[in-house]
Amino acid sequence: MTHLPLHGGDVAAAQARWGQPAAGWLDLSTGINPWPYPLPDLAPECWRRLPDSGAAQSLLDAASRRWTIPATARVVAGTGSQALIQALPRITETTDAAILAPTYGEHARAWTAAGHAVREVAGLDDIGEARVVVAVNPNNPDGRVIAPQRLLELAARLAARGGLLIVDEAFCDERPELSLTAKVGPGLVVLRSFGKFFGLAGLRLGFAVAEERMAARLADHLGPWPVSGPAFAIGAAALADQAWTEATITRLNDAAGRLDAILKGTGLEVLGGTCLFRLARHDRAGEVYERLGRAGILVRAFAFRADILRFGLPGSPAEEARLERALAG
Repeated sequence: MTHLPLHGGDVAAAQARWGQPAAGWLDLSTGINPWPYPLPDLAPECWRRLPDSGAAQSLLDAASRRWTIPATARVVAGTGSQALIQALPRITETTDAAILAPTYGEHARAWTAAGHAVREVAGLDDIGEARVVVAVNPNNPDGRVIAPQRLLELAARLAARGGLLIVDEAFCDERPELSLTAKVGPGLVVLRSFGKFFGLAGLRLGFAVAEERMAARLADHLGPWPVSGPAFAIGAAALADQAWTEATITRLNDAAGRLDAILKGTGLEVLGGTCLFRLARHDRAGEVYERLGRAGILVRAFAFRADILRFGLPGSPAEEARLERALAG
């Protein structure tokens, strides 16, 4: 598998590689909910005016309530969690950073680009004397989970020596029991995605939860108006909608179970994942990737390991059947 994209979702690149499929593209290369949050009616002012402090506060209050943010911490919103991933290394004094890997590649790229000495490590026991540690929990792409208490203990040790633990909880909405947002203090920053669970990645909204001083530095770095008016309004509504959240968690888990059955039934070994994506192994994963691409189905392949593929959730019985036929092909 040559010329693999760095990220999922690039249908234009897939079309350049394999051509336009007759049935259109089925993009399973991202971990984005295929059943998005229903967009509320937006006041025209959301589009016409600069976002004001009231709209911002409504969103931050909804996030604080949803994640039970402690009084000593603060939520900072940005243009997707990617903007926050890139900002944190730039407001941190140059140091040694350990990234638990393999994982979302932008973490290592961001810390390296900002001049930090970056090591990718297999586990928390391998971090050595690093003053910054980044862990994605649950992890992308394998769904690995680290016990929250172990992360809190590490954050306390790092804080004692002026260090920082960054926990990326991009896929934690469906696993709220893993979240550390209610226990954020010195030495800990938690990142939260919006677009994945709510299926609105194009909105570009993400959050960092940090103790007050770190949050203030991050907000100053992002500058004024880091989030659009429509994102403020949609985000506030979605984060407050607990009934939709609970129904969606059930729906995603059911869909992940059906996807596992398709993968196993067509000869792939399911290694893990989350309920928004599944990681599978095949001895000829490269051939499977190409066959799916020629059939108009885009999945995620990885340069660091040639025998694995990541599959997002099909959004309908017809899409599930299309994937199953192509895999059985």
